[in-house]
Amino acid sequence: MNVNDVIAYLKSQANPANLAGMARFAISTENALGIPMPVLRQYARQFKGDHELALELWASGIHEARIMASLIDDPKKVSKAQMESWVKDFNSWDICDQTCGNLFDKTKFAFDVANKWCKADDEFIKRAGFAMIVAISVHNKKASDESLIPFFKCIIEGSTDDRNFVKKAVNWALRTLGKRSKNLYPIAIATAEQIQKLNSRSAKWIAADALRELRARNF
Repeated sequence: MNVNDVIAYLKSQANPANLAGMARFAISTENALGIPMPVLRQYARQFKGDHELALELWASGIHEARIMASLIDDPKKVSKAQMESWVKDFNSWDICDQTCGNLFDKTKFAFDVANKWCKADDEFIKRAGFAMIVAISVHNKKASDESLIPFFKCIIEGSTDDRNFVKKAVNWALRTLGKRSKNLYPIAIATAEQIQKLNSRSAKWIAADALRELRARNF
């Protein structure tokens, strides 16, 4: 099946009534069809590992086609150049988080781009850095705790960014790292306490919210 057939199918599943709901959750509806994720995931299964189709779907610019691209692409065939190109197209938190959690975190470049993107100026590229930390922490079971410790520095540095999609991702990364293991838990607590002392509203919010959840966990 070629990309035109796939896009035709996606358009046949369009549900404009869902666009308002997407907008309420701060999801970009630009070039969106309003297809529910379960429908998209089910359809994408038959194309798993099709790298060329993924590239063509992403190039279409259609919101759901790009999410589907992240679901079907082969992480072993994804180049760093592709990742750097796609991340510049992120215009919505769901595209960002889906692509990082479905695909980018499984590539051999995951740690490199996570560290780089956390320092980016662009809001969605910077969010992608922290979404990568979350995805690596959750999905990469083989990664040692020691290999994740440098991410706490990224979290401290990113905690004063008060842009909504960044600060929520920083908070998410801190909580996720802290819940990964009993070794990372005290480091996450100490990091949150350090952030709490910064003269920044976003840092104080990140710290308070993370500490509330982490202390309730208590390994």
